Amino acid sequence: MEGRLANSWRLTVNDKNFIKTALLSEIRIDGRKPFEYLLIIMVIYREDGSSEVQLGQTRVMGMVTAQLVQPYRDRPKEGILSIFTEFSPMADPSFEPGRPGELAVELGRIVDRGLRESRAVDTESLCILAGKFVWAIRIDLHILDNGGCSYSVPINIFCGNRNLVDAANIAALAALLTFRRPECSLGGEDGQEVIVHPPEIREPLPLTVHHLPIAISFGFFSNESILVIDPTQNEEAVMGGRMTTTVNANGDICAIQKSGGEGVPRRVIMQCLQLATSKAASITKQIKDAVEVFNTERALRKIKRHPTSTGDDVREKQN
Repeated sequence: MEGRLANSWRLTVNDKNFIKTALLSEIRIDGRKPFEYLLIIMVIYREDGSSEVQLGQTRVMGMVTAQLVQPYRDRPKEGILSIFTEFSPMADPSFEPGRPGELAVELGRIVDRGLRESRAVDTESLCILAGKFVWAIRIDLHILDNGGCSYSVPINIFCGNRNLVDAANIAALAALLTFRRPECSLGGEDGQEVIVHPPEIREPLPLTVHHLPIAISFGFFSNESILVIDPTQNEEAVMGGRMTTTVNANGDICAIQKSGGEGVPRRVIMQCLQLATSKAASITKQIKDAVEVFNTERALRKIKRHPTSTGDDVREKQN
């Protein structure tokens, strides 16, 4: 699939030379500076654990669900975290339905590695009964528009930005932070029966997320001095390599993914990590602000569903 995506947008020699010459002068064809990130638009739906992120013309929706399952034998006291991606032809005609392609597998692995290896989600808190019942958290990432290639935009002949990894990562984090799992308790005669309480009886519990691993993608060109953040599709057709660094706001390195291409010197990798840490801090703040607004609106909806009788009691006492 990667070959098809790379060949789906061909540039002339003059176009490629123009892009390279402009980058030497720190000018990008979309008007951004080399280290300038695209505008992130985040939408968190009313339903718990669902979000949509738009990065440029790329749109990704994240959905989080949970179910009780048996834990892995080697980790009887830890819950399960899994990520699934859906690449629909409606998002891009080059996507094939059915079996996930190389791009879908790579995207899922990058997001999964950033969350799992950095232990961003406390999986031990998902254990209900050691060795028998744990919560399995599933993150579904649906690609809605691959950089303006969706059938819903027939006027746009050429695709724009295609940074699926960064957009999918943000969508997964926003969905995780707004997800609530049902509260459970143990009962029965032997105390081994798991009772799942509905949200009307007990308030669902949020997941324990220690930090937010933010994925930042970089594009490298033939000249080592040329480096850009969040490359566009035109730049992807010219660049010689790509690297995605996953870091948190504290500067901790969660994961690094280098997808083929030319080798990258150590000093350039260190520069990428410094830039990624700076961008991760601002993106983390944007995610937390959006989640805070969601939590406030959720609390207000809960109050409206369960009105108190304080006003009626006061009027009765006055009479």
